[in-house]
Amino acid sequence: MFNSLKCTKGSFLCLRQITTVANIDVTTTPSKPFRDVPGPRALPVIGQLYHFLPGGLLYNLKGSNLHNFLYEKYGPVVKMKGHFGAKDSILLYDPEVAIQIYRSENSMPIRTGFFAAQHYKNVIKKEKGEERKYNGLIFDHEEKWRDIRTHVNPVMMQAKSLKPYAEPLDEIAQEAVARMKCIRNENNMIENDLLDEFMSYVLEFTGIIALGRRFHAFDANIREDSLTRQLLRNIHDFFELSDKLDYQPNLWRYYPNKTFRSAMKLLEDAEKLNEKLLQTAMEELKTNPKPEEKKGVLEKLAEKNKDVALAFTDDLLFVGVDTVANGIISVLYLLANNPDKQNKLREEIMSKESRRPYLRACIKEAARMRPVVFGNLRLTTTEYNVFDYEIPKDTMVMFCHEHMSLREDQYPQPNQFIPERWLVDKDHPLYHGNAHPSAGLHFGYGARGCVGRKAAEMEMEIFISRIIESFRLQWRGKQMPVYQSVANRNMGPYNFIFNDV
Repeated sequence: MFNSLKCTKGSFLCLRQITTVANIDVTTTPSKPFRDVPGPRALPVIGQLYHFLPGGLLYNLKGSNLHNFLYEKYGPVVKMKGHFGAKDSILLYDPEVAIQIYRSENSMPIRTGFFAAQHYKNVIKKEKGEERKYNGLIFDHEEKWRDIRTHVNPVMMQAKSLKPYAEPLDEIAQEAVARMKCIRNENNMIENDLLDEFMSYVLEFTGIIALGRRFHAFDANIREDSLTRQLLRNIHDFFELSDKLDYQPNLWRYYPNKTFRSAMKLLEDAEKLNEKLLQTAMEELKTNPKPEEKKGVLEKLAEKNKDVALAFTDDLLFVGVDTVANGIISVLYLLANNPDKQNKLREEIMSKESRRPYLRACIKEAARMRPVVFGNLRLTTTEYNVFDYEIPKDTMVMFCHEHMSLREDQYPQPNQFIPERWLVDKDHPLYHGNAHPSAGLHFGYGARGCVGRKAAEMEMEIFISRIIESFRLQWRGKQMPVYQSVANRNMGPYNFIFNDV
């Protein structure tokens, strides 16, 4: 439709053929106002909700099917009207435009989301006179966010800082596999809720990385009223309540209903528990000093800046467990349904080589097909002219990377699990580099990229390796559905068969 892209300085860039349309100019006045951005018709107060009711345009459309429909009907930019006091948002399906907006943002881009939790951190706590200096990388923006990130990057983004945790994580992975063998039924299936089970394993990983200690999260005799079980409940409830308040229709912005009050109580209790965890760890560190390589990242941070460590505790425990557990299940699901790929991976693992490129390729391919989040949400820091439409400053833009990475024009055979696309030469038609570089930014982009990425990848590589060397995975029954919300969630039943190798 358009064959050029105009950027801020008036220069012209050639577009890739895969780009649908692109015209960004933050300096000139667009010819079409924001109200004319295409999208389903909206009504006052309820926005576009009525389209999701029986007989409506979007009835029974969910997840990828919903976004495929919106893209086909309205094009690469779609406006979704906010309902019940929520802000309007833009869904962006074009990778070239996405990368141009990412690059045009200032040095402290605003990655918004978790709106009810933001309200608790920034409004309710302030009203109570309990406001902290920092709220965390999830909840803080601009200067406060940059202060935290500056402290956190050295301990979370450098491989040498994380390497000392590899051995204790591997010990946990072996214990987890031993437990999995014990809790299988006569059909070699695990009847426990597998996501909850894996979350307990990942919480144990998190305890080592965060605090240099074990939580004993999957001990057979752990009490329901233990601190560890409470941590797991907090993580589960945080995502469940965020779904109800931020993703589903809810009136909490007009009055504090029961769900909202429950969420505020959860956040208050979780903060106190997380603070107690950090305080106990630091008191133990004074009594029993550790060598630097044995300290958790929160202990290292607290020795330099306790306020930053306290804020980052919430980040690690709120979003660092559920997402990794879901990511592991996605990889195992795809391997169970592709036995040839599973066998190839097992051969690599059994070779005991230190480098495992095929394992990393399997994890990347699973993230492309079943990412832990649908896209990245940003609040624009300047005005844009996109596709000749006005996109004002302070507009929520969702970069729909899951949709982009499942398109044929980006990745040939997009619905096929082909880890090899991450390993083949550049002249191969499946080579991943033929896709637009922003089509699969599932860990974010630039300064706002996921600070826990390297830790998450290390946990996944270690645990998946131990599972594949121990079990020959099979999947029984229907496909495993994904529930799309503030994060993507693999839904049961989890019909894995864990046969011994």
